[in-house]
Amino acid sequence: MKRSFAAAALIAVALAGCSKKSDNTATNVVESHGPIAAVPPPPGKQWTDIVSETPEGGYVMGNPNAPVKLVEYASFSCPHCKHFEETGADPLKSKYVATGKVSWEFRSFLIHSMDAPLTLLMRCRGPEPFFALTEQLYAQQDDMMKKFIAMSPAEQQRIAALPPAENFKAQAEIGGLYGFFGARGLPRAQADACLSNQKATDQITAWTNKYAADGITMTPSFVINGTVWESDIGSEIWPQLDQALTRATGG
Repeated sequence: MKRSFAAAALIAVALAGCSKKSDNTATNVVESHGPIAAVPPPPGKQWTDIVSETPEGGYVMGNPNAPVKLVEYASFSCPHCKHFEETGADPLKSKYVATGKVSWEFRSFLIHSMDAPLTLLMRCRGPEPFFALTEQLYAQQDDMMKKFIAMSPAEQQRIAALPPAENFKAQAEIGGLYGFFGARGLPRAQADACLSNQKATDQITAWTNKYAADGITMTPSFVINGTVWESDIGSEIWPQLDQALTRATGG
């Protein structure tokens, strides 16, 4: 299923609108290969401080050679993803990433039209601040989304008819994104340059199409060492994922 977000119509997003359960029910079984020893970080560093970009369109925190690789597919406009950030990110970092046993890669999955400008602006800052910005962005998600949802149908249609770069700039203005990122070191001129980068827009769209082709159907979705781990969105995600990672690390 191919997606194009360049001139997508704006969507009035219901709070449950970001997650779509697949018809395929995963068993959520993660194989253990025995206890995995902790891996010390480079001198003077913590694994949670080390972030790098991946060829698959994500940003990975921790030991790039960790034996257990967790990939999260998430939408910046998704309330379930926000909830996982609030309940699971800190224990994930302290219990697993900090040991060097597990790396955590975040891949932005575009679901709603505002995910495109959000992703472009997040990527505009590069790898180092990515996870800190993600935490702060989710903390502000409710306020941002209320501004998008409050738009009249006529305003939605007007913005949807704009060329891609102007569409994204209009969304950034309405959602308060210029102010949010400006307060975190991203000047408006640089933000506009990132929102106008057609090559970057094509790339994030291609990545989302690839993720969908690979079987990602909902956010958040998690892959542990190549196996899709589907959660029950109606329940708490972190306790389930914690059990899966405990098994995967053998302890």
